[in-house]
Amino acid sequence: MLKKITFVALTGLAACSPPLERLALTPVQSTLELRPLVRSAMVRTVSLPTYAAAEEVAFETATGLIASSPDVLWADDPERAVTLVLTRNLADILNTDVGPDPWPFVGLADVAIDVRVERMLAGTDGMFRLEGQFYVGGDAIDFRNSAHTFAIATPMPDQSLGSIAAAQATALLSLSEDIARTLAR
Repeated sequence: MLKKITFVALTGLAACSPPLERLALTPVQSTLELRPLVRSAMVRTVSLPTYAAAEEVAFETATGLIASSPDVLWADDPERAVTLVLTRNLADILNTDVGPDPWPFVGLADVAIDVRVERMLAGTDGMFRLEGQFYVGGDAIDFRNSAHTFAIATPMPDQSLGSIAAAQATALLSLSEDIARTLAR
């Protein structure tokens, strides 16, 4: 009887909470096509700051603090979504096998790409900023290890959640193109 009362109480609480909305990160198509120096590349799971790795969409407030909207969540885990967007973009630009970590193909990837994001935030100045470092290292081939910083600023028409998502996708495309250039002739 106690289990039935608990179930009914929990069901009633769930029915009272407002439905959450989900915001998708939709990749932007690149027009860049490069000839790769590698046959394959693995994108390790992207490391994001705590606020950017959360389900809630983060943004900067007028006081410079980071806030989020509890009513709208990202449609996918942000680290997974960013990793998959970079993977897709790189595969399209380089026209070669690019996969996420864990490596989905047989054997080792020629190179591994490790992205560490320090800032991924919509600012009150109308700019979306994506900053951090990426590392490229040979796994299956002798490829020069390298470290690169990036600081990408993408304009947003407004502070709406749709504008934030679109600017984030555009910034990730710019990052993908920067990474691709390190893997191309």
